[in-house]
Amino acid sequence: MKTPVGKECIAMLLAGGQGSRLGALTKTIAKPAVSFGGKYRIIDFTLSNCAHSNIDTVGILTQYRPYLLNSYIGTGSAWGLDASTGGVSILPPYATESGGHWYEGTADAIYQNLDYIRIYHPNYVLILSGDHIYRMDYRKMLHLHKERNADLTVAVMKVPLEEASSFGVMTLNEDGKITAFEEKPKRPTSDLVSMGIYIFSTAVLEQALLEDSDDGSSDHDFGKNVIPSLLRKGKRLYGYEFTGFWKDVGTIASYHETSMDLLSEHPQFDLDDSEFPILSNENISPPHYVGADAVVENSIIGSGCRILGTVRHSVVSVDCLVDAGAVVKDSVLLSGATVNRGAVVTRAILGEKTTVEAGAVFGSADGEIVVTGDDFVVE
Repeated sequence: MKTPVGKECIAMLLAGGQGSRLGALTKTIAKPAVSFGGKYRIIDFTLSNCAHSNIDTVGILTQYRPYLLNSYIGTGSAWGLDASTGGVSILPPYATESGGHWYEGTADAIYQNLDYIRIYHPNYVLILSGDHIYRMDYRKMLHLHKERNADLTVAVMKVPLEEASSFGVMTLNEDGKITAFEEKPKRPTSDLVSMGIYIFSTAVLEQALLEDSDDGSSDHDFGKNVIPSLLRKGKRLYGYEFTGFWKDVGTIASYHETSMDLLSEHPQFDLDDSEFPILSNENISPPHYVGADAVVENSIIGSGCRILGTVRHSVVSVDCLVDAGAVVKDSVLLSGATVNRGAVVTRAILGEKTTVEAGAVFGSADGEIVVTGDDFVVE
């Protein structure tokens, strides 16, 4: 095995979350592995950001239902992350001489993988989440981190004040330095929130994690424990304000709303940006087929699909079938879903390889969004 060269910056990608708010969609797979936008999975967005930012060494920390995610990532070649001196590495929890346990929090997950970080001797460590939809060139954030000689830089953005309580909320001075930070306050006093994207100077990160590990009262979480501790100690903490599109599709409503926005005349997020393409490792399927009597209006149709019925204002992922006489409206069909002859699907999300039997009616135009898990049968 070659000894890895020293890296300026490596990434640690937290991808072990259950995503319980997505209900049936994450019953059998981790949230970052959920399909999105017809031919992508949610983790594609963060991995594509790494690829376009020249971050060629990425440790992916998995935990909950990791099998599909591990298989999907493979060697990382789909994102150019298969370099012999870095590339992508899957990092599940593992046992040591003193025992083993699941990651207890975001900080503990990184702490348990300090040996991986030390292999590459990086000057900086970029910590990411694998479950957000956004484009970001991390090089701009790293440049600012170095320019300010920061110990930690946190990516931040403005949100409506009534939504801020769902995030870590902070205050910056005129130089961009963080002067106050509170994780998920009940009554936020600032609309500037953490995006869960951090760049640490490596020595600061290692010391902070060692101290946090020794603290028996800690939740071992960056937002709850590590960042407030560094702030109290007077470390150099700065914010990097991001003004682009960023979305946590962590609820059924948010996932459906963001998917439907892709179909608008001026979507908030353009999947087809040729200068910053989203890369994917989905299997290459033959072109989709639209029958002579089919109707397709304002929809995304993935490769390998057979559309013989009607699809209106919907996202249909790869290898789906909408049979003759079937109608799909305002819905998301994940990979391999089948809507049989005469069935009607409205305002729904169908899990992967779900089957809607002939003549069945699922969902309604004025009801709540309905959702199935994978391999489900709607009769």
